[in-house]
Amino acid sequence: MPSNAKDVQVQLVTEIQDGDRKETMKIQEPGQFFKRGDTQVLTFIEHPEDGEPVSTMVTVKPEHVSIKRSGGVEMRQVFQTSTETENLYHHTYGDFHMKTYTDKVEFRSLEESTQGRLYLSYTMTLNHEVTQAHRLTLTFEEESDS
Repeated sequence: MPSNAKDVQVQLVTEIQDGDRKETMKIQEPGQFFKRGDTQVLTFIEHPEDGEPVSTMVTVKPEHVSIKRSGGVEMRQVFQTSTETENLYHHTYGDFHMKTYTDKVEFRSLEESTQGRLYLSYTMTLNHEVTQAHRLTLTFEEESDS
C-alpha cells in the first residue's frame, strides 16, 4: 500500500431490481483508500457468509470506474456513463458473460468531504438472458483515532 493510504470503514449497499423482486445486500468492512495522480483507489476484503473472502479493488478515474474482485469470485467490471461494457464473471459454479450498461456515476472523494461516496446505477445482463437493474452505493470514511 502507498504511504498515503488511509484506513477507512467501508459500507457497500447493492440493490438489485428484477421485475417486481428487489434484493438488498449490505456489507461493512475495514478498507484502505489512497490517491495516485487523478486516480483514487479503495480496497477492502468482503467476507461472504457462504464462501471464501473476496478481495475488492475500486478504482475511480475521471473517465470511468472499475471494480475488480478476486478470491471467491473473479471479475472486473467497468462503469462508464451511457456506455455498455462486457466482461466475464468467474466463480465456483462456472463462468458467466456479463454486459453492464451504466446510467449514472456519482463520486465524492474523501478530499471533498468527511465521507467519500460512490453511487452507480446500471443494468446488467448475465449470459445474454437475465437483465437486472442495479444500484450500488459505496460509502467510506476515515477511521477515527478515538
